[in-house]
Amino acid sequence: MATIIHVDDSSFSRLQIGKTLKKGGHEVIQADSGKSALELLQTTVPELIISDILMPEMDGIAFLEALRDRGNTIPVIMVTADVQKDTEAICLGLGALALFNKPPNENDLLAAVARAITEGA
Repeated sequence: MATIIHVDDSSFSRLQIGKTLKKGGHEVIQADSGKSALELLQTTVPELIISDILMPEMDGIAFLEALRDRGNTIPVIMVTADVQKDTEAICLGLGALALFNKPPNENDLLAAVARAITEGA
């Protein structure tokens, strides 16, 4: 079981992805923005971060940039409803391990989570 911070401004998405992660045996800590996730990271050290991209206040790209600037070593998986072709390249260039379109397939997400946790260990 891993501790995962899930960042998404959509309560519905937090509920759905949270259910999937809990089904995989993980502890899930929810954050509703990149800014609130950065605050959580001051007191919590998760094994993985899963973040949305399209969020107000601090979007997922700015969140990834902030993580990179702080020397983050925690694996990050991105999820998004953004369909722009360059979004995946931007996220991977900023250190994300994978990007999934919303809603992510449960099995694919859990497999990526397992890989990220194993590689990050």
